[in-house]
Amino acid sequence: MAGKNILILCSDEHSRSALGCYGHAVAKTPTLDRLASSGMRFTRGYTPSPICIPARASLATGLHVHETRCWSSAEPYHGQIESWMHRLRDAGHPVVSIGKLHFRSGQDDNGFSEEIVPMYLTNDGRGWPQGLLRDPMPPFEGARELADETGPGDSTYTDYDRLVTQEACRWLRRYPANATDKPWAAFVSMVSPHFPLTAPQPFYDLYEGLEMPAAFGRGENERWQHPALEEILKFWDYDDYFDEPTRILARRCYYGLCSFLDDNIRQVLEALEASGQARDTVVLYISDHGEMLGNHGFWTKSVMYEDSVAVPVIMTGPGIATGVNRTPVSLTDVAATVEQCVGLTPQEPRGAWASRPLQGFIDAPEAGRVILSEYHDGGSPTGFYMIRQGKWKYVHYAGNYPPQLFNLEADPLECEDLGRNPAHKTDCERLHGVLTSILDPEAVSAQAFSDQAALIESYGGADAVLAMPSFNHTPIPAGE
Repeated sequence: MAGKNILILCSDEHSRSALGCYGHAVAKTPTLDRLASSGMRFTRGYTPSPICIPARASLATGLHVHETRCWSSAEPYHGQIESWMHRLRDAGHPVVSIGKLHFRSGQDDNGFSEEIVPMYLTNDGRGWPQGLLRDPMPPFEGARELADETGPGDSTYTDYDRLVTQEACRWLRRYPANATDKPWAAFVSMVSPHFPLTAPQPFYDLYEGLEMPAAFGRGENERWQHPALEEILKFWDYDDYFDEPTRILARRCYYGLCSFLDDNIRQVLEALEASGQARDTVVLYISDHGEMLGNHGFWTKSVMYEDSVAVPVIMTGPGIATGVNRTPVSLTDVAATVEQCVGLTPQEPRGAWASRPLQGFIDAPEAGRVILSEYHDGGSPTGFYMIRQGKWKYVHYAGNYPPQLFNLEADPLECEDLGRNPAHKTDCERLHGVLTSILDPEAVSAQAFSDQAALIESYGGADAVLAMPSFNHTPIPAGE
C-alpha cells in the first residue's frame, strides 16, 4: 500500500442509505456500485458532525469537533491546526483540491499545493453566523426555500459540479506530464446531492414511473417525543412547507441528484484510467454527512438519526481487498488513511476512536470499535453526542434532557427509542461511560456556547448577527 496516489471523491449530503450498493431499492448509482464491487465497502461509516463545516474541519485534521473547536457553520477551518494536507505537502507530495472546501478563505494556508475552483465560506469567511444564536434561538426564515426550489432542472449547484468534474478531468489528464517522484493526493469535492433539490432533467427522468419510498416516522403518533428534538424540529421546520405530492417530488429529485453525482464520478474515474495512473492510485469515496428526506419529520441533517449521520465509505485500488467491512469508521480516519497510502507514518492515535488508517481495518476488522459524533450548531438548544458501538446507538444531550438509545440490528429505522426504558438503563449507563471516557459532554457544550458568545460579541451582538446576510445553502462564488 505504501507509496500510492490517492484520489478522494467527496460528495455533500449523500446519505449512506441512498446508494444501490448499500441496498437502496430505488437509487441508481451504477458507478459507485461498481467501485464498491471492486474494493472495500464499509457498512458503518459516520461523520464526526452532521453539518458541513465542522465535519470538513475534522476530515482535514483527523480530530473531533471538540478538539478543533470548529463548532458550527460560522466557525470554519482556516489552517489553524495542522492537517493531513500540510503534512503531505511539507513532505514533498503534490496535494490538490478541486471543488468545495467550505474552509474560511483562500487567503489562509489550508495545506494544499493548489486549490482549483474552490468553494469557501460566504459572508467574507463568516459563513452562517445566525446559527450562533442558540440561547434564545431566533426563527429560521429560510425553511420555505427547500420546498419551493424542488423540481427538475439545473441549478447553480449542478452547474458548479459540472465545472468541478471538468477541472478534475483536466488535472488528471495533464498531471503525468508534470509528475514528481512522490505520490499525489487529490481531493475532488462536489456539492451534489445537497439541496436545492433540483435535479437535471435526464437524471430526474431515470425515476419516471418508479414508486418513491415513503418517509417513515413522520407522523405525530409515530415520532418519539423528545424535548430537544422537538426544539430542533421547531427551528428546522422544513416539513411544514411540504405536502405529500411535494414530498414525493423532493425524494425523486434527491435520487436524481445522486445519479447526477454518480455520472460525474464516472467521468472523473474515466479520466483517471485514461491518464494511465489508475494502477497506482487508491480511490476513496465519502460524503460529509447525510440527508433526512423527511424521515422522522426532519429534512437535511443536524440530528443523529442514521440518514443524517451515516455516510458511505468505499475504498478501492492497488492493495485493497474486495469485500464488505463492518468496522465502524469515521471521516476522522481519512487523515491517517491518506498518510499511510502515500507512504507517510500516521500519527499515533489517542484512542481506538481516534483517526486510524482504514487499511488496518481491512486487514483486521474491529466490529466493536467506538465511533463519536457531536453537534453544536444552529437549531440546537444544547450540545449533543452520539456513541456508536456494536448494535447500539446512544445519543446524549447535555443538560437535563433524556438520552436516546437504539438497537440498530433490531430497529434499523430507529423507530423504537429505548433511552427511557427501565430495562435498558444499564445499557445507557455503560455507553454514557464510553462517552465520558472520551470527553466531558457538559464541559464541551459549555465551551461551545462560550466560544460562540464571544464570536457574537465580536460581531457587535445578536442584533448585528441577525442583520447579516442569511441563506439556506452556501451561494456559489460569482464567476464559477
